[in-house]
Amino acid sequence: MTQAPIGARRRRFVLETPLDEPDGFGGHLRRYVAGPVLWGSIARVGADERTRNGRSESVATHRVGLRWRPGVASGMRLAAGLRRFAIRSAGDPDGRRRELACEVEEIVPEGAV
Repeated sequence: MTQAPIGARRRRFVLETPLDEPDGFGGHLRRYVAGPVLWGSIARVGADERTRNGRSESVATHRVGLRWRPGVASGMRLAAGLRRFAIRSAGDPDGRRRELACEVEEIVPEGAV
């Protein structure tokens, strides 16, 4: 895989890290803390069919290309404006620590169509 030209990384993302806090009833609440601003590219790669509340729905999947950085893992999110993307996997495609390829799933808020 060749390194993407600088101009291809024109989308601004904010890396969000999950933080679990006790809810006072023995469980936990998860919130996300905004981290560094990253510049990257995004491409839609397809859609997965899921069943939620007895209804079938389509979930958009994308590939996000970033400059390599350590510590990006599944469970984190990328925010681009009002859109949120759950990171499903992140890896260095050629092992040279230049690129980071993230497979992400767009998060659609409850009740949104």
